[in-house]
Amino acid sequence: MSTPKGPTLAVLPGSKNDTSGAAQILQPSGWPAPKGYANGMAADGRIVVTGGVIGWNSEGHLADGFVAQVRQTLGNIAAILAEGDARPEHLVRLTWYVVDMEEYLTNLKELGQIYRETFGAHYPAMALVQVVRLVEKAARVEIEATAVVPR
Repeated sequence: MSTPKGPTLAVLPGSKNDTSGAAQILQPSGWPAPKGYANGMAADGRIVVTGGVIGWNSEGHLADGFVAQVRQTLGNIAAILAEGDARPEHLVRLTWYVVDMEEYLTNLKELGQIYRETFGAHYPAMALVQVVRLVEKAARVEIEATAVVPR
């Protein structure tokens, strides 16, 4: 029998014996620590998912500009989570779709601040994808979220 090759897996911050119900960050040992996201998450509980959420208000008007749309989008996700009795710390995955990667990259500092104001210092697994356009022509960003509420 051969010994498996590759990095070992660290589970942070909880352990398999953790009874708090908190999602666990999966970080292979030896990998550099990601900034602003997790490589993987593990959780047990009731799943709450969103569709693709964009930055419009309750009247269907899109916020003006990329940063404002991100702020509104994250707020909209927080509202959907609350409807499902979930909180930001229950997030295990976010998938961001942006129409302009440079717009995202040039606003990282402000986006990080908005993210922390909305979700705190909880960073789930995330993916960022540039797309040609979104269904709503004026939308600059769309985000899908997955949360797991502990039982």
